[in-house]
Amino acid sequence: QVQLIESGGGLVQTGGSLRLSCVASGSIFTLTNMGWYRQAPGKARELVATMTRDGVTNYADSVKGRFTISRDGAKFMVNLQMDELKPEDTAKYYCNAFVLTHAFTGWQDYWGQGTQVTVSS
Repeated sequence: QVQLIESGGGLVQTGGSLRLSCVASGSIFTLTNMGWYRQAPGKARELVATMTRDGVTNYADSVKGRFTISRDGAKFMVNLQMDELKPEDTAKYYCNAFVLTHAFTGWQDYWGQGTQVTVSS
């Protein structure tokens, strides 16, 4: 089994900053993409930012220039530095990883439980 544990959410005022972290653990042989998605009430889950094992990043247009994704490959960790936060960034943020487990049953997507980010106006 694989677990993704997120931390760092909370309440912040417009223009403030938060840093999310996610650590993957369990029966991980290797993983490739790690990233962050978010879901606001009544809306579909959307990509925020992802990073490949080689460091290639992909950001949603709405967060470019404000959010920065980083990884620590040795620790199976991914972080999301969120600056200049806006009320429209309010959502539950989910960590995602594409994992090959020691069972070698194929690559699978794993998700964390989510951490709430609320930006007050």
